[in-house]
Amino acid sequence: MKNIYLILLLLVIGTFTFITSCAKRGTINGGSKDTIAPKITSSSPDNFSTNFSGKEIKIYFNELIKVKDINKQLIISPPLEKKPLIIPQGSASKFISVKLLDELKPNTTYSFNFGQSITDNNEGNPYSQFKYVFSTGTYIDSLVLAGRIKDAYEQKPDNFVSIQLYDATTFQDSTIYKETPLYVTNTLDSLKVFALENLKAGEYRIIALKDKNNNYKYDPKSDKVAFIDESITLPIFNTIYELELFKEKPELKFDRPIQQSNNKFFIGFQGDAKDVKVSAKMGEEEIPFRITRYPEKERDSLQLFFPISKPDSLVITVEKGEYIKSFKTKIKELKLTDSLDINPTQSNLNFRDSYSLKTKTPINTIDKSKIILLNKDSLAIPFEYNYDEFEQKIIFDFKKEESQKYQIELLPGAITDFYSTQNDSLLFTFSTKALSDYGNLNVTVKNIDRFPYILEILTDKGEIIAREARNDDQPIFFESIEPRIYTLRVIYDDNKNNIWDTGSYLEKRQAEQIIYFPKGVDVRANWDVEQEFDLEE
Repeated sequence: MKNIYLILLLLVIGTFTFITSCAKRGTINGGSKDTIAPKITSSSPDNFSTNFSGKEIKIYFNELIKVKDINKQLIISPPLEKKPLIIPQGSASKFISVKLLDELKPNTTYSFNFGQSITDNNEGNPYSQFKYVFSTGTYIDSLVLAGRIKDAYEQKPDNFVSIQLYDATTFQDSTIYKETPLYVTNTLDSLKVFALENLKAGEYRIIALKDKNNNYKYDPKSDKVAFIDESITLPIFNTIYELELFKEKPELKFDRPIQQSNNKFFIGFQGDAKDVKVSAKMGEEEIPFRITRYPEKERDSLQLFFPISKPDSLVITVEKGEYIKSFKTKIKELKLTDSLDINPTQSNLNFRDSYSLKTKTPINTIDKSKIILLNKDSLAIPFEYNYDEFEQKIIFDFKKEESQKYQIELLPGAITDFYSTQNDSLLFTFSTKALSDYGNLNVTVKNIDRFPYILEILTDKGEIIAREARNDDQPIFFESIEPRIYTLRVIYDDNKNNIWDTGSYLEKRQAEQIIYFPKGVDVRANWDVEQEFDLEE
């Protein structure tokens, strides 16, 4: 009997456990997630209708949908001057109504690409790239022009790039500044390829814009542009066009100077300010001053330091080549006066870098005899220096040793600035790491098309940490590289000025060619990395 009771007890426990575990596994979770995009059940008029003459289009769906971000996503080709009224937006509905507010051209095929703007109401599944097409004539144009977008400088092109087609018979250089295109498409937020569809046979000119104003017109101040300087005749088969975007360097222009302190103005500019000449006069008296870079490098501005004087009118003149501009301004008495201040630019010194001190005011003299550089054993280290006035940096050159601690002492009077102010006693410390904390990178560039070229090493944030210009195909060796994954790129320096140059639309000049290595290069501590960079791959 005991055995029977034991068996019954085990059966009860087992049954309870089974039921409990089944209950856990069978918890209601609302079913599988809906991943199916909405479907169109009908439209009025039908998609791909001809002889269209209406003012409203209605598109019906099999479930509740939402329309979002329609102003950015909807691409209408040819563009309409007045944007259509689209409802609903934000609220759920089983249909979309498009009310046309513009007069349509006769015998023209129109295409409405909704991009990713149509989604189902519950899960947000998009109805991707839905196109509604109609013609005001008796047939639908069906030719296609395809291509891809790239960026002249960046490794990846921008999103939402407009590709625009114009009638070649009426096209002039000024057209892209003033007129909307005949046809347009957009890469939206994910595509790097494009297809202009439903085109008529004919001769066209093509450009691409990163169109910040969304008006299909080129504004060099804000937009990137790409162009092909030849006509394209449709129909054409098996041809893929590549459009390379670049941001033009604007024409030189200076803004009105703004006084920042009792002894300093800053003056903003556009374009290339290299070798610009600046002068200042107070009445007929020439005023001595110093020009330096504005501390924030991403801001195109200059700093103008001038002698402290009583409030008076000042005429500042900037000139370069044919450009000349004078600004009359009044020196005000302000609370702030810039004075001598000296700070280090780094505390850990990489073997590839030079140690430097940055000054707040321009320097007149440096007394080397009052500067002492010591290592951790308090032994004096010989050094040389130079002063970069534009960057306001004192740059020190000396033989660096690994795992070393240094201190640099500036005795009183070592530095005298533009205002005859001298430093008090200053002491700065910095150190180096072991060479084994760094890696070395040896790059062999293959299939070089022409010389000279520049090889650059970039971080994932686009910062250039090393570069080398070459006129031969010998390997390039970079020592003491901090461990991380880098990007390599080659610039064909066609004008031999040792920098990358952008293009010019009006000059019909493309940007200098850049080729990126397709993968990241992993530099590890205490490793020698050998890397081939084949420019034809």
